[in-house]
Amino acid sequence: MKFLNDLLPSHDLTYNDVFMVPSRSDVTSRFDVDLTTPDGIGTTLPLVVANMTAISGKRMAETIARRGGVAVIPQDIPLDIVAATVARVKAAHTVYDTPVTVSPGTTVGEAMSLIPKRAHGAVVVVEDDRVLGVVTERDGAEIDRFAQVREVMTTDVLTFPAGVDPTTCFNEMSARHVDFAPVVDDGRLVGVLTRKAALRSTIYQPAVDPDGRLVIGAAVGINGDVEGKAAALLAMGIDVLVVDTAHGHQDKMLDALPLVAVARNAHAASSGRRVPIAAGNVVSAAGVRDLVAAGADIVKVGVGPGAMCTTRMMTGVGRPQFSAVLECAAAARELGAHVWADGGVRYPRDVALALAAGAASVMIGSWFAGTLESPGDLKVGPDGRPYKESFGMASARAVSNRTRDAAGFERARMALFEEGISSSRMFLDPDRPGVEDLVDQIIAGVRSSATYAGARSIDEFRERAVVGLQSSAGYDEGRPLHASW
Repeated sequence: MKFLNDLLPSHDLTYNDVFMVPSRSDVTSRFDVDLTTPDGIGTTLPLVVANMTAISGKRMAETIARRGGVAVIPQDIPLDIVAATVARVKAAHTVYDTPVTVSPGTTVGEAMSLIPKRAHGAVVVVEDDRVLGVVTERDGAEIDRFAQVREVMTTDVLTFPAGVDPTTCFNEMSARHVDFAPVVDDGRLVGVLTRKAALRSTIYQPAVDPDGRLVIGAAVGINGDVEGKAAALLAMGIDVLVVDTAHGHQDKMLDALPLVAVARNAHAASSGRRVPIAAGNVVSAAGVRDLVAAGADIVKVGVGPGAMCTTRMMTGVGRPQFSAVLECAAAARELGAHVWADGGVRYPRDVALALAAGAASVMIGSWFAGTLESPGDLKVGPDGRPYKESFGMASARAVSNRTRDAAGFERARMALFEEGISSSRMFLDPDRPGVEDLVDQIIAGVRSSATYAGARSIDEFRERAVVGLQSSAGYDEGRPLHASW
């Protein structure tokens, strides 16, 4: 990346402070752009779901991996739950979505409560894994909540045999005016497909491990039996191990990383596969150098830019994210390592600018919190708008969960010094309620940015991007108006 007219900034920059200048390009289509990441994770899109309890769970991990990204399971989830999550994601189909299933005797009320768990908007009624019918929200409208689904389900169900070409599925669903169809193999349900999913399967390439299973990451902290927990996570089959703490450039991190590397190397010796280690967060070249020297392959960059983070307001510590990524990526490149830009993205442009600054992937948290796939229950506000609750990982709510095994006095002491928002309503976009809808929006923007730069890959984009500086008025000028002036 270079600055327009070689005008170097005299101060640090946020994503809002910069813009990209178009260059001469022979890349004529977004589909000519390959967004496979250079960090060795196996991701085909530069998107990482942040390891936040309110955001990253089994549904999110499965869905994002199917489209090419990776989710990181938070460090404060019990290991048995993490193991079940990893097993669930690894067992998921790489093309077909996992169905929400109920038995014929399930109540309508229970079925209706399950529908928001997936973006496809339906539950499949099964018996012995065989499809009996489908129930949608419309089928349950104004029906007694204690009625059974066998009384309201649609039995004239379009199904597809496993392996049918997605284009054929799309065309047949369009002809039948249906958006949803179960997929069966020898009569048994193996997944579901929507019209949008059929289209997406021809646009995106799933992120898979060497065995062809969807990828997933997991985080470990820097306290306690770090080596033991890292070994346990690696034994589960995770694809990237994230050593995570708010202040990554500290001695405890530098002590923990070699222990994680020992666990990783032992796992590599027995499995033949070297799992990458990511660590952070830092915002300086010195931090990158120290973490890479201690064993990190990827460094997470960002202190304070996240929507749920109050670190800068509480402590004055942090750094504008664009400049932090730019400096840290340059340092990592010299060492043969990579960086993830963690936090601060609100629009597709921000993701593109993070990649232009040198990030291998961009970590997203709150933006994905308000989706059907995030772990929280769907709630409805007084104005009828659906939302999910989100919270920062240094907030009182997160600290309470993380220290649940500590003595009461010690828990109370730690609770005095929390940072971050404990409860925030993340409203679902009615036009983009699922995380895949947001991925479509983000990737359309990023691929388009690459065509403007004349780049066909992430590395080419970083090399060819020309970035200029702008005032707040310049940023406002580029924002669309949703009503006339």
